[in-house]
Amino acid sequence: MELTILILLLPLLSFLILGIGGKWMSHKTAGTIGTLVLATVAVLSYFTAYQYFSAPRLDNGTFETIIPYNFTWLPFTESLHFDLGILLDPISVMMLIVISTVSLMVHIYSFGYMKGETGFQRYYAFLSLFTMSMLGLVVATNIFQMYLFWELVGVSSYLLIGFYYTKPAAIAASKKAFIVTRFADLGFLIGILIYGYYCGTFDFLNSENATLISGGAAMLPLALGLMFVGGAGKSAMFPLHIWLPDAMEGPTPVSALIHAATMVVAGVYLVARMFPLFIEYAPNTLHMVAWVGAFTAFYAASVACVQSDIKRVLAFSTISQIGFMMVALGVCTATDPHHGGLGYMASMFHLFTHAMFKALLFLGAGSIIHAVHSNEMSAMGGLRKYMPITHWTFLIACLAIAGIPPFSGFFSKDEILAACFQYSSAMGWIMTVIAAMTAFYMFRLYYGIFWGKENKELHTAHTPHESPLAMSFPLMFLAAVTCVSGFIPFGHFISSNGESYSIHLDPSVAVTSVVIAILSIAIATWIYKKEKQPVADALSRRFKKLHQAAYHRFYIDEIYQFITHKIIFRCISTPIAWWDRHVVDGFFDFLAWATHATSDEIRGLQSGQVQQYAYVFLCGALALILLLIL
Repeated sequence: MELTILILLLPLLSFLILGIGGKWMSHKTAGTIGTLVLATVAVLSYFTAYQYFSAPRLDNGTFETIIPYNFTWLPFTESLHFDLGILLDPISVMMLIVISTVSLMVHIYSFGYMKGETGFQRYYAFLSLFTMSMLGLVVATNIFQMYLFWELVGVSSYLLIGFYYTKPAAIAASKKAFIVTRFADLGFLIGILIYGYYCGTFDFLNSENATLISGGAAMLPLALGLMFVGGAGKSAMFPLHIWLPDAMEGPTPVSALIHAATMVVAGVYLVARMFPLFIEYAPNTLHMVAWVGAFTAFYAASVACVQSDIKRVLAFSTISQIGFMMVALGVCTATDPHHGGLGYMASMFHLFTHAMFKALLFLGAGSIIHAVHSNEMSAMGGLRKYMPITHWTFLIACLAIAGIPPFSGFFSKDEILAACFQYSSAMGWIMTVIAAMTAFYMFRLYYGIFWGKENKELHTAHTPHESPLAMSFPLMFLAAVTCVSGFIPFGHFISSNGESYSIHLDPSVAVTSVVIAILSIAIATWIYKKEKQPVADALSRRFKKLHQAAYHRFYIDEIYQFITHKIIFRCISTPIAWWDRHVVDGFFDFLAWATHATSDEIRGLQSGQVQQYAYVFLCGALALILLLIL
């Protein structure tokens, strides 16, 4: 466990080396340094996970929480202080595996995808910074340390989204992501301060060791709710989701790393980390998390059904799947015999499986874009015969996210649906319908890329081809993980109370979800597999307004634009600007004028004549004497 500090220090060192000395390195050297460092981090993460999970459990059947490093950074009182350290428990160790694995695959993949790009060394430096920030977030020993790395994740995300800084769209997307998440993080910070005040500490607590001052139990729901606002911003929950689709302007490997597998699950990880307090002191807040997640999942799935840009389809798919994870946490109740164990475990299980197959989908999309030089499905079609590796690996990921056995997504999604039905029939059927929508839009995407009508004119000018080994190897590796990770006895390692939880399929839920998923795939096959798609065209004409609304994301961005530009800027900012320009500036302009006029009048006193100075000095002395006498 003593080597865990290297998991943070190595990517930080890589960032410094590549950031400072990258301009004197070749592309190959910079990429090799970044990739070797991440390979070392991945090995250390797997070794740490092996050591941790193979260690004997405590007498109560739980895994021990280990803090190999911790020191006080800023002390305030005896109990209230800012610490920096490393905390190892089941979910933090699991996240080390997720982050290091996906980041390593992205580093390898980028060798081929980013070959010849200007700023190649800078790109690898930013990848290292992001990886270090995310790793620091998940091993934080307290909520304030998590916040520090949370903000570092935001900064590195801004840098990676805006990597193509000569493109106006990339600049706008990076600023949008930064601003939206900053507003959400303000809520997170306020929640942390309320939590620290009423708990007297920034450490992660549970119902057993929480010592709250007077009124703390009443204020904790507010604190946890504000923390969820920060998590909702980072995890792109409605209505703070608007930054994620535009963030696709960054390089596609960045989309795989940040917006599929790691950064966007930070909000889910936050709720899971604070879960003992949520379920004990703020169950209603937890249920709010569930319904926000359910609405977000439905909204994003609806938008994904009509998008034509393949990265945007995957972006809204990510938002929808994060909604599934939030719902699984939110449907937990204290009356559950396992104290919320099913939903908690299902959420973490889906986080793990989703990271692998969604990273595979994004990297597969990058391979396709690399081949056809376009994000639009209209430029694709019939690519299966040109790109067999990409085709089969992409199909495996589509089957996994659709919930088809034996792929990993089936097992984790089935557990989520079982938890939802345990909570209420309404929630169970809502999430089942959203799961069916997921299968539909993913196979709409699959057929649009690999089947359908081939763009022969474009393919004549530039024949598509399979990606080089540097890009195809991560696809095959992640596809293999997607095939087998569903069989991991996840509940044995991760549960809400630390005890072993046996995963068991609910036959009624599993059969229903699989049948509905197969029907959704069959409908997508019927509509989109052929070269001509009369059914799709007829539906888009029949429901033209609904189709256009979904294509334009139900105009949420336009609503934000109206609120910010027409209401905030015009009705609030414009009067403030007038006041600043005419009153505040006018007052200081008056001070400057008065100072200038006064100095102009009295400058004659500085004449250089000694006799005049003596006269003024004498008059002043007499005036002081008279003042003292009187």
